[in-house]
Amino acid sequence: MSKRALKRQVREGAFDAGQFQGDDKIRRLPVDRGWSPLQHHNDDREQGYLKTIKAKSGGQQQLLDAIDAKNLVLALGPAGTGKTYLAIAKAVEALESGRVGRIVLSRPAVEAGESIGFLPGDAEDKLAPYLRPLYDALSDRLSMKRVRALMAEGAIEIAPVGFMRGRTLNNAFVVIDEAQNCTYTQIKMLLTRLGWHSTMVVTGDPDQSDLLPEFSGLGPVANRLEEVSNIAVVRLADRDIVRHPLVAEMLGVL
Repeated sequence: MSKRALKRQVREGAFDAGQFQGDDKIRRLPVDRGWSPLQHHNDDREQGYLKTIKAKSGGQQQLLDAIDAKNLVLALGPAGTGKTYLAIAKAVEALESGRVGRIVLSRPAVEAGESIGFLPGDAEDKLAPYLRPLYDALSDRLSMKRVRALMAEGAIEIAPVGFMRGRTLNNAFVVIDEAQNCTYTQIKMLLTRLGWHSTMVVTGDPDQSDLLPEFSGLGPVANRLEEVSNIAVVRLADRDIVRHPLVAEMLGVL
């Protein structure tokens, strides 16, 4: 009897395959159908993707405390001090705990000293390269599957600065990134988007603006808002850099 005919007869119930247990052509593999992940869990395994936020410097701790205490925070400092990362981490924490209903992330679509030229696709495709750093920070706090689901629900929104005019952002955690590339008028417009039960964090490095120095509005706005008691202006320094140690050394001489 051929192997195909044998399988067909077993499938159709023509005979009991048990009578061929001694035949080398039929091998039975042990199958445990009672297995469950709950029966073999490891208590030491990390149960969630979300990691605990821990400050790595005094300046970072000051920033975290300011975000918890104030509804509007300006975080100024050199590259690598964790301004954007901490702001987005606190935004995710607020969303997951139910303290806000959505996260709104925005940054100016300004090229870094060079012309990229024509970008194909629709508006979302054209803006994707400029907003990529925000996606990277989000994906480090949440899985990309979770990020896509929240964006589809409208719980996470990423938009360029030019799309923010005329809006009122209630019950939201708003992060304005790379604000040194915003003009004074743009920053004023963004700050006045703040609505009820919302927190806004503005991050940037006044020394690394892609605009001409006289057009960048972050420095002047921070100097004026420092006098307002209900607004926190946190100035990070080289000692707060948590990127590669060479970054701090380079910024000290460049």
